[in-house]
Amino acid sequence: MMTFNKFKRFKPKTQDAVWLVLMALTLGNALIAESADPSLWMTVIIASSIAIKGRLVVERLMELHNAHLWIRFTMNLYFLVLPLMIVGVFTFPEVFANMTRI
Repeated sequence: MMTFNKFKRFKPKTQDAVWLVLMALTLGNALIAESADPSLWMTVIIASSIAIKGRLVVERLMELHNAHLWIRFTMNLYFLVLPLMIVGVFTFPEVFANMTRI
């Protein structure tokens, strides 16, 4: 039978693993940004890692799985929309420039 103390031991290991994944993704993004030529595929890879990192932070480190539904929905939507906008700006820069022109 698992007691509270045994269950509590697993949480830091999970957070450590999440932190290591976040660091690996960040270092991988930095390596790609410094060495690769800008292309659609590199932008998609970077945007995908942003979405993954955002979801990991929201679900594992911020512990929003217990938060109100609207807070979780808004945060998860943010990490869906932001990478799509990054790819959109790379793909259609004139359209986004016209949308933001005063």
